[in-house]
Amino acid sequence: MEINYKLNEIEQVALKLIKSFKSKTILFYGDLGVGKTTLIKTLVKILGSSDEVSSPTFSIVNEYNLKSDKIFHFDLYRINNEEELYDFGFEDYVSNNNWVFIEWPNIALPILIDDYDQIEIKTNQKLERKLKLTN
Repeated sequence: MEINYKLNEIEQVALKLIKSFKSKTILFYGDLGVGKTTLIKTLVKILGSSDEVSSPTFSIVNEYNLKSDKIFHFDLYRINNEEELYDFGFEDYVSNNNWVFIEWPNIALPILIDDYDQIEIKTNQKLERKLKLTN
């Protein structure tokens, strides 16, 4: 699925994505500043969390609470190798049945099972976002 959108349309995009996800583990690809965290904030809100959402660039993972579930939001930009993922128990986070949103996921691909959806976000000349969801 591909969607072109402006930032003021992000709630409609998030609703459409949630209906289209086949997994609760979502990988986010895109350049710095393209809107990965902004989309994640909207997804977290629509899934029912009232927690404040921020980029986990320095904490590596943020946890958001839902009524009967959790969302773990990772930013793996600063992770240098797979061993660092094992050091903080990454495999435990992704092996449960909670939502897992991962920005900069390439380093984690060897650890992940094949059950994930991928979102790639780019900007175009009209300053719109172009999103591609792969299940």
